[in-house]
Amino acid sequence: MDNQTKEIIEKEINNNNVCLFMKGTPDAPQCGFSMAVLNILKILNVEFKGINVLENQNIREGIKKFSDWPTIPQLYIKKEFVGGCDIVKEMYENGELKDLLKKNSLI
Repeated sequence: MDNQTKEIIEKEINNNNVCLFMKGTPDAPQCGFSMAVLNILKILNVEFKGINVLENQNIREGIKKFSDWPTIPQLYIKKEFVGGCDIVKEMYENGELKDLLKKNSLI
């Protein structure tokens, strides 16, 4: 990953309390996994920034290296990598995601 890509990713994570690297946009998700995480965030009424990795191949590959996580979507809360779809879904179902968002005063 080049430095410019790393800087773009870090800037998005640092400037947004909740940041979702996804396929598509919040208004038009282009993958079922991205849509699932998006729907969870909407249900919890969380303000977040969606970054469409399909618009930039460097970011699409770079975020996988940045987080050392092989799949997209990827959710960051307060600069911390939370996980992908399965982890977010599990955290939502057992209440951990809501607790994490409350702890960080995001809901």
